[in-house]
Amino acid sequence: MSRLLLGCVADDYTGASDLANTLAKAGLHTVQTIGPEGLDHAPDDAEAVVAALKSRSIEPAEAVRMSVDAWRRLKGLGARQCYFKYCSTFDSTDRGNIGPVMDALLEETGSAFTIASPSFPETGRTVYQGNLFVWSQPLNESPLKDHPLNPMRDANLVRVLERQSRTRIGLVDWQTVMQGPDAVRAAFDVLRKAGVGAAVVDALTLGDLAAIGAACRDLALVTGASGLAGGIARNFIEAGLASGRNATDLPAVAGPEVLIAGSCSPATLAQVEAAGQRYPVLRLDVDALLAGTDVVPALHEAVMARFGETPVLVASSAPPDSVRSVQDRHGREEAGRRVEEAFARLAKGLAEAGARRFVVAGGETSGAVVDALGVKALRIGPEIAPGVPATVSLGPVTYALALKSGNFGGPNFFSDALEVMP
Repeated sequence: MSRLLLGCVADDYTGASDLANTLAKAGLHTVQTIGPEGLDHAPDDAEAVVAALKSRSIEPAEAVRMSVDAWRRLKGLGARQCYFKYCSTFDSTDRGNIGPVMDALLEETGSAFTIASPSFPETGRTVYQGNLFVWSQPLNESPLKDHPLNPMRDANLVRVLERQSRTRIGLVDWQTVMQGPDAVRAAFDVLRKAGVGAAVVDALTLGDLAAIGAACRDLALVTGASGLAGGIARNFIEAGLASGRNATDLPAVAGPEVLIAGSCSPATLAQVEAAGQRYPVLRLDVDALLAGTDVVPALHEAVMARFGETPVLVASSAPPDSVRSVQDRHGREEAGRRVEEAFARLAKGLAEAGARRFVVAGGETSGAVVDALGVKALRIGPEIAPGVPATVSLGPVTYALALKSGNFGGPNFFSDALEVMP
């Protein structure tokens, strides 16, 4: 009999790992699956299952289809509540995909109301009066304004979500949140009666998120980043439906180590620079790749020259100006697709040669690598950095994996990951 309580739909692979990390720390036995079909590999003893999709930057209609399919499968496994997870920086465009997927899941769950809560104070993401901040900067003044796929030019999430969604959008402000769960729940009721279908909820601290989480106990659908998930998990534990044990032990995985960086975020750029003081760094020549040169064989050969002796970092990461220059010459979508394909081929070839431990920076890059390795499900282990757990794959070939969003982790993330991974 399934023990599944919380069914989660995540719009990218690293975001899914981030959410799974939070749920596991909070005390739910959590498994991350890859794609809707990965749900066939979810064990019966999982209390939370996070279905990792690659739906953040695709056409809205396809994102809706994938997300609805994943939720229907999760519901079929027994999930009692749906959690739609997106990035704490609300990565999307005016077309979506957060609003369209939220609308579809409202309909699928039979709900008249949900919330949007992207706050993640541990990584500096907070919401005040409906405006999203990255540390002290409004979102549209932060480095995310130049995100290569989803540049964020408006910090006001009420406005952003109104442009994406068919439902009315409201706000639960911080002055209400600080009064506690009962006040937040009362605000939900007022908004629902006024015809509001979704509310952006302010949160500045972990205590705020705990209060919001408690107020969401009876909502069939909750949407947000991973920060809120701890409060959602506590609802099940306090109701006696989950044990609350933190089970993050993982089996050891031996084999050569490979580091891959595809993100161009400032955090990843700093991490690549720091890693260069410890490990050999090879550069994926994006210009040559897009001009038609197959750069993968040479990279594979260069990694193999050091295989098993030292971790090797392969990076396409570059400053925003360089990225924009490449995109202007070759097209944004084409550049991203070709780089992902190159990393996928490289990872698959190295895995066939015996690599079993991969650290990957960047959501799209992580998705390409995991797909290439044929991974369908992940056991969640100890935290490497806020939002980034160590994981071990379930399946015929066992890999140790650390998958991180571009903006997550400290300067020494790559070496930290290798120390924490089993």
